[in-house]
Amino acid sequence: MSGTRFDRRLSKILLHAAEVFYDKGYAGASMRDLSRASGMSLSGLYYYFESKEKLLYLIQKETFTTIVERLRERLDTASDPEQRIRIFILNHLEYFLVNRKAMKVLSHEDNTLTNGFGAEVAAIKRAYYQICVGLLDDFQRERKLEGSGRLAVLSLFGMMNWIYTWYNPRVDADAEEIAGRMGDIFLQGVSAAAPRRKSRKKKSVN
Repeated sequence: MSGTRFDRRLSKILLHAAEVFYDKGYAGASMRDLSRASGMSLSGLYYYFESKEKLLYLIQKETFTTIVERLRERLDTASDPEQRIRIFILNHLEYFLVNRKAMKVLSHEDNTLTNGFGAEVAAIKRAYYQICVGLLDDFQRERKLEGSGRLAVLSLFGMMNWIYTWYNPRVDADAEEIAGRMGDIFLQGVSAAAPRRKSRKKKSVN
């Protein structure tokens, strides 16, 4: 089987695996469930993937690797700090609204992977997080803003990642419009935030 054909086959298997994990949860899913969903024999599935943890690892690795690669390509087309943040948000939402089942699996099984699997995926996620921190740093530097970049970025991820719990394609806007609105909320919040100062207690006068 050629590399291209294998990659296509692997993507389909991971898609089916994500659906099983979505429906049954990682703990409740068995290799037999995954075999039936993917159309592979149980022995064939074990030949390529020694455990369901390997499949979960590959789902997470492919997801975050794909997102980062697409993001880097898009960021090369823009230099304005605000526009680059908006590109980040749109890139994230476009992928996850198309892959909502995988998104739920990623959110619910965030700490399931162990040993080398968990460490490798965590490194990719840290790199993704650092890209967003860097984009926000550039924006704050250009606008001469202060404030906690970490708090702002984590809040942005919370807003974007929670979308799988409420998004309904029949009534909600598309990824581009939602990304625009989330970008407005995020950037306006960052721009309005001022560094908090510790209050000093006044000495009582007797």
